[in-house]
Amino acid sequence: MVIGACKITIRISSVSSLKGKRQIVKKIVERVKNKFNSSIAEVGSHDKWQKAEIGFCVVGNEGSFVNSVLDKILDYIEDMQLAENIHSEIEIIHL
Repeated sequence: MVIGACKITIRISSVSSLKGKRQIVKKIVERVKNKFNSSIAEVGSHDKWQKAEIGFCVVGNEGSFVNSVLDKILDYIEDMQLAENIHSEIEIIHL
């Protein structure tokens, strides 16, 4: 079993409140969850209205497949153009 986890830090420059941030983050989370059937949640920077940290993971039987899906999710989030990707880190765990 191979588990791939990714944490992405995004900047949301188009909002001016926590409510606006929550709307954008919710949109991203729901779209990724529906398209990729992946576990995803906001995992950090809850009190900062222009920054968010989102974590997601994928499970599979091949490392290359899991890494590919994580890359596709990152590209999908960038293609939404709702936020700017500041930093992302991926970890692949083989069990």
